[in-house]
Amino acid sequence: MAASKRESNNKSTAGRYAYEGLDRLIHERARLAILSSLASSESGLTFNDLKDLCALTDGNLSRQLQMLKEASMVEIEKGTSGNRPQTLCRLTRTGRKRFLEYIGELERVVSNATDRAAASDGQTAGENGRGGLSMA
Repeated sequence: MAASKRESNNKSTAGRYAYEGLDRLIHERARLAILSSLASSESGLTFNDLKDLCALTDGNLSRQLQMLKEASMVEIEKGTSGNRPQTLCRLTRTGRKRFLEYIGELERVVSNATDRAAASDGQTAGENGRGGLSMA
């Protein structure tokens, strides 16, 4: 009977920590910063605003934006403002959808980690009288 309970438990937790929804394109720090910034601005952001918000160099920001554009996640419009060239960047519908799916998966990661840490805290404190892992 113990073996069947163990098998049932293994089936319900199989792949729990696989996190297939962590999109590798988005997961890179610079691209995550860009997408987070753009998600907070429906009308988009200028290249210089993005550069400042994300603390990126011109070259790095250009390269990351190009990768996101090739994936149809951002659109880039070049124009002028007061006789000066200006580049405006915006999330596409696809980009917003993928970003929100990614955030949902990150929330799952945090939930799993805090659930596990809370369970571990209870066991650790009871077993040896010391506090366990704290997420604070």
